[in-house]
Amino acid sequence: MITLLQVVVLAVIQGLAELLPVSSSAHVIVAAKLMGLDPSSPEMTLLLVMLHSGTMFAVIVYFWPAWRQTFFSSRAALLRVVPLLFYSTLLTALVGYPIKLVIEKVALRHIPNAEIEMIFGNLALIAAALAIVGCLIIFAGLRLNAVAQKEYIGWREAGWMGAIQGLCLPFRGFSRSGATISTGLILGAIKSRLEEYSFALAVILTPPVVAREVIRLLGSRNGIATNELSILHWLGLSLLGLILSFLAGLLALRWLSRWLEHGRWHLFGVYCLAASAGVLLLHHLGF
Repeated sequence: MITLLQVVVLAVIQGLAELLPVSSSAHVIVAAKLMGLDPSSPEMTLLLVMLHSGTMFAVIVYFWPAWRQTFFSSRAALLRVVPLLFYSTLLTALVGYPIKLVIEKVALRHIPNAEIEMIFGNLALIAAALAIVGCLIIFAGLRLNAVAQKEYIGWREAGWMGAIQGLCLPFRGFSRSGATISTGLILGAIKSRLEEYSFALAVILTPPVVAREVIRLLGSRNGIATNELSILHWLGLSLLGLILSFLAGLLALRWLSRWLEHGRWHLFGVYCLAASAGVLLLHHLGF
């Protein structure tokens, strides 16, 4: 049974890492394994759903003033951004879903009723994904002064960011925010607009992801015990995790903004490469 201290640790890690370009899923999975927890168990699924919900609320609270001045400043502004967000999300689905099917039907074909979640705890894959996104972030950071910055997100930027987001979803360690913002930076979009747009995509994406995890939890034969005490215990811990991840997420967003504005974006890539090496070491140690 997970303890209160473990929930606090995972919530803080989720809140800090979810909104930084360093992959929260990789950090939470590694932390859970180090604490002897099974990240794929129904109980952990419930907790992680609540943690993701907390960081989604943090995104909405933090970015609402900026969204109100840009996306919701006028009817024309709203009509301009909504098709872009729809376009990005559509490309995310068109890229991400086929990759999911290939993994389930080809790579995991020997496992009955295989689901992509089965590979989420594979530390070797997490290390590889962290290394790839780390290189992308470093490349984008070093190119910041080499390209002219555009004030608005256009169809080109929206399309590439959506497609890259789709590539990130099936692989834990491939930071969604790190990859999408880096892609926009490489294409020359202005940094502040990239933050707003990338996390608007996160808000759109989170509800269906959360819904999928809830469905998986309800459909699990090994779900949480149905006695009242157990349900209340997990509900209380999960709500606590939501609150803590919300607070940690707000702090992380403030840090992210400062690093973006002061040209330190590439340092997140350096961190991802170091994290990749650490995860690979844990993999070789048998975790």
